[in-house]
Amino acid sequence: MTTTAPTRTRRTPRPAPGKWHGPMREYDLAKEFTIALVVIALLTTALAVLFSSPDEKNVTLQQWAKNDGNDFVATAAGELAGTTTSAGYGAPYNTNGDGQSIGPLKLQKWAGVRIPVDPPNDFVVTPLSTISGNSALTDALNQWKGASADQQTKWAAAYADALGKAPDGDPTKVTASPDYGPVPVMTNSLEQLTTSGQLDSQLVDSSTGFFQTNYTKPLLFLADSAYLDDFAAGQHLHGDQWGMMNETGNFPGQAWLWLYTFWYQLPGFTDANSTLGANADAIIWAIMMVLSLLLILLPFIPGLRSIPRWIPVYKLIWRDYYRTHAGGRS
Repeated sequence: MTTTAPTRTRRTPRPAPGKWHGPMREYDLAKEFTIALVVIALLTTALAVLFSSPDEKNVTLQQWAKNDGNDFVATAAGELAGTTTSAGYGAPYNTNGDGQSIGPLKLQKWAGVRIPVDPPNDFVVTPLSTISGNSALTDALNQWKGASADQQTKWAAAYADALGKAPDGDPTKVTASPDYGPVPVMTNSLEQLTTSGQLDSQLVDSSTGFFQTNYTKPLLFLADSAYLDDFAAGQHLHGDQWGMMNETGNFPGQAWLWLYTFWYQLPGFTDANSTLGANADAIIWAIMMVLSLLLILLPFIPGLRSIPRWIPVYKLIWRDYYRTHAGGRS
């Protein structure tokens, strides 16, 4: 009896799970990378040329005194009179003002004085005390230091008013008067000191060690001037100009700041004499913190987290998939 072995059918091996069975094509990764690199480099260069910020040099006290000496003298007189922004700013520099607040929350005042700055002495009197060999200045400083605070304020305020009435604010066109006390000699000497470039280095805080990077005092002094304000206006940096730019370098400006500067354009914030305008920085900061917190917590907030499902933009992005595989279903 003859037996035959059972016939075995050859089975086609099943594809390994996860293996791609769709259409395939050759792909040159090196070529793709090179093309992407060149395109991005060209786009970056073109956008930098078209939308870059100007590469402005640092604005110094010496530059200010040389280019607009009248404004420098007027600002120095204002520092002595205590009428500048820095003199009455409040915390964190001094206690001369309550600062900005959010309703009953006086955040600036609560923070306290962390960076002590006394504008009359720090910006004017102390730097002048380093000058030797000038008898007129020495007498003026002694007269100033020997007077009461009220008398000092009267002298400086009277001279500041006289400068405001003089043609072009020119100190040389102010008629001499004992009502000004030693202030004209002091401000004129400070202008000469600044023109030489010495004040720029004297106002930098040297307590930071070898690398002196604390420019708080020269920045505050410069910020009190009309010179810096005019410079900013020329660069379209005022709040009502939606000003945004980098400090240095020919690169696109900080476009992300538009959301911050947007609030300054709204009625109320544009009026510096209103409650909103007077406290704009603090209130807008609070608004941005709330918006940032909402963005961070978005995945956990019922309703808000469902917005992407209600507005199915993802179907537009992945339209090929939903058209051929999902039948349009989500």
